[in-house]
Amino acid sequence: MGTLLPPRPLPSTVRPPLPATRLLLPEHSRAQLAAPSFSYHQTPAPRRAALRPRTSSPDADDAAALMVARAEAGDFARAQSIWAQLLLSSAAPCLAAAAPRLLPAYARLGRFEEVLLAVRELSARDPAQAQDLYPLAVSCLGAAGELALMEDALKEMSRAGLRVDSATGNAFVRHYAASGTVWEMEAAVGRLRKTGLLISADAIRAVASAYVAQREYYRLGEFVRGLGLGRRNAGNLLWNLYLLSFAANFKMKSLQRAFLEMADAGFRPDLTTFNIRAAAFSKMCMFWDLHLTADHMHRDGVAPDLVTHGCFVDAYMERRLARNLSFAFRRLDGAGEPVVATDGIVFEAFGKGGFHATSEAVLEAAGGKRRWTYYSLLGIYLKKQHRRNQIFWNY
Repeated sequence: MGTLLPPRPLPSTVRPPLPATRLLLPEHSRAQLAAPSFSYHQTPAPRRAALRPRTSSPDADDAAALMVARAEAGDFARAQSIWAQLLLSSAAPCLAAAAPRLLPAYARLGRFEEVLLAVRELSARDPAQAQDLYPLAVSCLGAAGELALMEDALKEMSRAGLRVDSATGNAFVRHYAASGTVWEMEAAVGRLRKTGLLISADAIRAVASAYVAQREYYRLGEFVRGLGLGRRNAGNLLWNLYLLSFAANFKMKSLQRAFLEMADAGFRPDLTTFNIRAAAFSKMCMFWDLHLTADHMHRDGVAPDLVTHGCFVDAYMERRLARNLSFAFRRLDGAGEPVVATDGIVFEAFGKGGFHATSEAVLEAAGGKRRWTYYSLLGIYLKKQHRRNQIFWNY
């Protein structure tokens, strides 16, 4: 039976080169053909690489790095030009890898619309990247205070059927706490809770800081109670904020009642818990309660820090009882090395006392060149107060 395919030449058959092919080659190529050739196993790999022609097209990763560098340097026009070239080429996948640095650079330049536009273009080209790009846009726009554009990004996520994860939802709440009003922040918290996602400790701190900045301590207490004081994965954070809502308003009976409820619920007070109470007692000059707090800390094995010592010093100085400070320091840890281990939200509510602020300035100026104790810092603070109270007459 015949076949339509041409007969295959035998291995011994040698075809002569075509004359037309020889005429199309340049002189140096004909010289290479005339020279004796080596077999595949005899030709070294570097030599074969040197004979292979090279192209002069720029590398896509280098172009993406240049684009990010121009954007971070403030050259938006050049970065946008490189973006357009890469987006329309086969090197577009490298843009998604450059987005975590490019989009924040656009936000710092004030090009907020371009942040959302870049996410749309990349998502249209590769829909699989949208799940990672839209949360990045929410973070960049929210950190810049562009809450309306952040809402647009979330709406586009919803229309595209993308899932809002816990990190994106909590970032949404944090940005409203930092840049929105109290009402907008509470609405964001309500939206997050309706989704069934658990609000994170960072988002709780951000909401609490917003309440403290607006002196909305009653709302702070209601917010914490609404989350559930029995929640264990946040440690003592919720109970400390609940105590702070009473201490900052100097509702001492409610503060004592909440402290007993905390102990009954099985939560052990930490350093921040004791310092919240100590700060309120110091402002009210309640010496008996201050000393009971020190005894309770010693009994529970909680070491006092600079904030605790500052509460005692400020209360004693307020009543002009500086001579009795040595008695108070013996109940604490006067010979210890000064440290600050209290949650910063306590300072947002009460501020830093005179002894605390002066001690931090002294420690910063010293730069760790010597070992300090609470006694040595107290000596410097008392000398400063003594000099401030002196009256110098210039004749």
